[in-house]
Amino acid sequence: MYIEKIDSPEDLKKLKTTDLPAVCQELRNYIIEQLAHNPGHLGASLGVVELTVAIHYVFDTPYDRVVWDVGHQAYAHKILTGRREAFKTNRMFKGISGFPLPKESEYDSFGTGHSSTSISAALGMAIATKLKGEKRRQVVAVIGDGALTGGLAYEGINNASTNDNDLLIVLNDNHMAIDPIRGGMSKFLTSIHLSHKYNRLRWLGYRLLDKVGLMDEAKRNKAIRFGNSLKGLHTADTGNNVFEGLNIRYFGPVDGHDVEALVKTLRELKRHRGAKVLHIITQKGKGYEPAERNETIWHAPGEFDVRTGERIKKEKGATPPKFQDVFGNTLLELAEQDERIVGITPAMPSGCSMNIMMKAMPDRTFDVGIAEGHAVTFAAGLAKEGLIPFCNIYSSFMQRAYDGVIHDTALQGLKVIFCLDRAGIVGNDGATHHGMFDIAMFRPVPNLTIAAPRNEHELRDLMLTAVRSDCGPWVIRYPRGNGSLTDWHNEMKVVEIGRGDRLRNGRGTCIVGVGPLLLTALRAAERFEDKEIAVYDLRFVKPLDEELLKEVGERFETVFTIEDGVVAGGVGSAVGEWMNDHGYRPRIHRLGIPDTFVEHGSPAELYHMLKLDEEGIYNSIRSLAISH
Repeated sequence: MYIEKIDSPEDLKKLKTTDLPAVCQELRNYIIEQLAHNPGHLGASLGVVELTVAIHYVFDTPYDRVVWDVGHQAYAHKILTGRREAFKTNRMFKGISGFPLPKESEYDSFGTGHSSTSISAALGMAIATKLKGEKRRQVVAVIGDGALTGGLAYEGINNASTNDNDLLIVLNDNHMAIDPIRGGMSKFLTSIHLSHKYNRLRWLGYRLLDKVGLMDEAKRNKAIRFGNSLKGLHTADTGNNVFEGLNIRYFGPVDGHDVEALVKTLRELKRHRGAKVLHIITQKGKGYEPAERNETIWHAPGEFDVRTGERIKKEKGATPPKFQDVFGNTLLELAEQDERIVGITPAMPSGCSMNIMMKAMPDRTFDVGIAEGHAVTFAAGLAKEGLIPFCNIYSSFMQRAYDGVIHDTALQGLKVIFCLDRAGIVGNDGATHHGMFDIAMFRPVPNLTIAAPRNEHELRDLMLTAVRSDCGPWVIRYPRGNGSLTDWHNEMKVVEIGRGDRLRNGRGTCIVGVGPLLLTALRAAERFEDKEIAVYDLRFVKPLDEELLKEVGERFETVFTIEDGVVAGGVGSAVGEWMNDHGYRPRIHRLGIPDTFVEHGSPAELYHMLKLDEEGIYNSIRSLAISH
């Protein structure tokens, strides 16, 4: 066994290059074995095993900086950098993170839980290296698994072409994100594949001329410009590409699963000054036949049997569907009734279940790639021409499109229906993926209607209400995972905007909130035998139900607000502000996520830690309300 003796890249460097294929096979087996019973991102990490080994074999990490994008490609990296045993706790509560995390290891040079950030971050590091006079330090950005569809990557590439730097961009091209990559970039990369012989011959020519002293930087740039002028527009036939159009040296494509060849290539590229791109071709799920055969499912397959490749599904009997599936089926149902409805998602059709409508109505659904900002403004353009776009973006990723919501949508009063999946506590993906901030982000924005259904019936009703309304853009937020109703397919009805519900009568003390967490609060309230705790569902964060809040202000001395988002600027803040503005003075206790980033773990573990499970809510009410 090789990997049992590798506790750092220095141990890896002691091996011969001929040993590296065996190291790669052991790494692949170890990842498969661990993820079979401790689920995580399988396919992407299997695809970069050889690249990871080659990078740590050639470069002097952690002195040399390597930025992994997207971060779930980094499992082999973690195993080789002193976390082989800790990897058994990957994504577990109090275990290591599923993404690069600088506070976890000095080898994790930059935190990368979201996509398309590596080039910008690595360029900053590369230029800082120049300014500090650290001539030996190398900086590498590994970008792949669909991340090159994100607009920030192109901003970084553009800037890299105009600043003095020695950045190496490794483009891991596997044709996939979670779902197959759509759009022009995928076609462009395919065209580069077709010009493999041309690029190989050109590279060999550059190396030969360089060695005999006939090629320098100025001559190289002139040759690129002259070659581009002759090539015209026929990329597939000639090898012309956007990187060299920006004077970023391009190498490849090369086989990303030939570890010995990768080592030779990376050693060669260490000599080259200036920004450069190495384009490698990999297979997502490489080395595990079920993952190679179905890349989307095996992106993150859950538990599985290593030998048979059968995914393990625990018997639960009749269970409610996932919120995302209710969204997907309801969207199709509404689209069948109204031809103005279209669907937009940034590379998450299966993750948000928009693939249901995509299969039935491919001309009315748009996967725009990992490009949340574009998704929002594209949806605004559709709305401006009279269509009704449902733009589904995970709550955490919606942070990347904030300006588009304000400037392009709300300011113009355009009816885009933003459905924020994964709102609240998400689970094992941790701080980069929790949907903690959406309510606080969007509450101050004029013209927005913000709603949070507590169950599947309300989600369907709110989707219909948004379609029928004339009040501009909407935000409908709902959590990851299963709902609470097995009979979820209700006949949809339009609800009154800004109207909530009293779920439980009481006196003295009440709970006010939104979303499915209210069902947990309701169970906690029912545990009090000696005290009647009322429970109210606002349903709308904006506009607030003022009649409901007036009733609360007049009848209750103690008010608990509850939400699965940050309390700073959230629902509790909204309730407190309203009470203060209208002269009511109940004691308000805000229950929610405090001013901290929440680590990874199962939702149950995290809600318990945050005291937002039934026991925590019950104890908070008992200790605070009864003491008054």
